[in-house]
Amino acid sequence: MCSWEELARQFLLEEEEDDEEFFFILLPAILPFLSEEKRSIHTSSLSGAQKVKEILEGHESWCKSEFRMEPEIFKATSNFLRREGLLRDTRGVNVEEQLGMFMYMISHNASNQMLQKAFQHSGETIHQKISEVFDIVPTLTQRFVKLPNSIQTHPKIITDSRFMPFFQICIGAIDGTHVPITIAEDKAPPYRNRKGSLSQNVMLACDFDLNFIFISCGWEGSASDAGVLRSAISKGFSVPEGKFYLVDGGY
Repeated sequence: MCSWEELARQFLLEEEEDDEEFFFILLPAILPFLSEEKRSIHTSSLSGAQKVKEILEGHESWCKSEFRMEPEIFKATSNFLRREGLLRDTRGVNVEEQLGMFMYMISHNASNQMLQKAFQHSGETIHQKISEVFDIVPTLTQRFVKLPNSIQTHPKIITDSRFMPFFQICIGAIDGTHVPITIAEDKAPPYRNRKGSLSQNVMLACDFDLNFIFISCGWEGSASDAGVLRSAISKGFSVPEGKFYLVDGGY
């Protein structure tokens, strides 16, 4: 009779032989994949910078379609951001391309993967540059979005009998919109709106020249319009004495 030690040794030898046989069967199947050359996913003949340049130098309708801007406005915006030091050219990604990525994303609701394909950059680079543009939005808002300080009735109201004198002291309108977002599942519940989708509740105020004069963003989709308005008031939004904005029942 064999001892327990001999039986265990024989069992281990049989296991090793089975593993060797399995390896020699598996190796021919995976060998082609081991020797296959890695293919680049960025195969476009145009880099992101070249693509932006081609759009800006093409027909203005192309720039409007891709970036929702006329070429002259896009170039002026890029020059301003560079001149003010809000964005800077980096190795491989200039200011024009950074702005192009951002405008393309918000104009077409483009995902990171779509931006990788359009601008021929890695997902990490896309994320970094988009985040840098998002970071300067508050600075641009404070600089360019101003509450009205005029107490004069707007000419569009004075010259239209449908509005005058009913809207003589009205200075604009306030409304909200839900902007679709993608967010991690553990953070998603507060952003689920009454329609069941994920969004941010954004409040906007505009004047009768269709200029935005106040923007409040970042609120979860489940937040009420009244709650967003209260937050905006706490952060500096105000209605001049004796004036009013047009709003709906939510406000």
